[in-house]
Amino acid sequence: MQGDWPWEVVSSYSSATAPGFHGISRADPLFQARKELAPELAACDSRLKIYLSRNSFVTSSAPNFLVTGGAGFIGSNLTLTLQGKFPVARLTVVDDFRSGDFKNLRGYRGDFVAQNLATLDWREQFGSPAAPGFDAIFHLASITDTTLHDQFIQVHDNVESFRRLLNFARPSKTRIAYASSASTYGPATQASVETNGAAPANIYAFSKTIMDNLAMLEAKENPGWVIVGLRYFNVYGPREAHKGVPASMVYHLAQQMKAGQRPRIFKHGDQKRDFVYVKDIVEGSMLALEARESGIYNLGSGQARSFNELVDVLNKCLGTKFQPDYIDNPHAHYQNFTEADLEKVRGALGYQPQFSLERGVADYLEWLYPSEK
Repeated sequence: MQGDWPWEVVSSYSSATAPGFHGISRADPLFQARKELAPELAACDSRLKIYLSRNSFVTSSAPNFLVTGGAGFIGSNLTLTLQGKFPVARLTVVDDFRSGDFKNLRGYRGDFVAQNLATLDWREQFGSPAAPGFDAIFHLASITDTTLHDQFIQVHDNVESFRRLLNFARPSKTRIAYASSASTYGPATQASVETNGAAPANIYAFSKTIMDNLAMLEAKENPGWVIVGLRYFNVYGPREAHKGVPASMVYHLAQQMKAGQRPRIFKHGDQKRDFVYVKDIVEGSMLALEARESGIYNLGSGQARSFNELVDVLNKCLGTKFQPDYIDNPHAHYQNFTEADLEKVRGALGYQPQFSLERGVADYLEWLYPSEK
C-alpha cells in the first residue's frame, strides 16, 4: 500500500544517508540540535522500516495481482481500485460470468481469463506458481445466490474452486485473500465475533464454512503462508445491478422508490443488518496485503441498522416520503440481525470503515442516478 511515504523518499533512503550523529563533532552547533531531534529521528526511521517491510513486494517491482470473480460486484470494484492504486501492476481477472458482467470492467487494462474455477487446471493455465509469480491472489469468485439450494452445486463449485487455488499456491506460498461470509455465523442477536463457532443455516453458508476450515488448516500446516479470510457482511454499492434478485436491499428499494412505488420490506421492518458500503469492503480487502499472519476477519460497518431506518435514509436521499409496504417473510431460515464486531480487524489490519449508512447510500445514489446531480 502506498501509505503516507512518497516513493521518491523511500527509494532514496538508506542507513548511510539517514540523519544521525556520524561525522559530527561535539563542538559543532548542529550536534545539540541533532541530539534533541534524536527521538523523532528514531521514530521516523522505525516508521520507514515498518513501511518497507510491509510493502517490499510493491516497491521492489511492479506487483502481479490475480482476482478471481473480478467481473462480479465486489470483484470488479476491487480490480479497478487495484488498477488505480497500482498503475504499473500486472492484473489478471478470472471469471466465468455466472455471477459477473463484462460491463463492470469498463476501463480495465489487464488480462482476462474466462474459465470455470471449479474445473480450472491452474498449472496448465498459468504455469508454475513461481512463473509468472503472483504477488497476491484475491479469491472472490463463488456462487453468490444464497437462495440456490442445490447442495452439490453450491459446495462443489465454491469449495473445489478454493481447493484448486490452494493446491496451486501452496508451493510458492503465494499470499491469498479470499471472500468468506457473515452468513457462517447463522442466527445472531448481538455482534458476531470471529471466535464464535460456525452455525450455517443454508448451504451457501456451509460452503463458506468449509472454505474457512480449509484455509485455517493450511495456515496451521504452513505457518509462513499468509491466507486471509474476509467475512463480508451486507455489502451494497456500484456494479451490483447485474446480480438481479441477489443484489442488495439498498439497490432494490431504491429502484422501487425511484419508480414511484412504496418500498417492500418484511414485517415490521425491525430486522437489522450491518449494511456496509463496497468502498469500505474494497479498502478492507486491500489491507490483506499488509497482514503479517493468517487469520479470518470481519468486514462490515460495525453498526446494525433496521430496515425501517434504511427506508428513512433512502427517502431523505431521494427526496421522497414513502411509507414501507410490509410483507410476510417467505424464508424459513433468515438472519434477522447481523453486525460485525470489528475489534480484531482493527487491531490486526487497521481497518476503519469510512461510510455510515447515510453517507454510503448518498454516494451510491449519486452513482446510480448521475443525470440528476
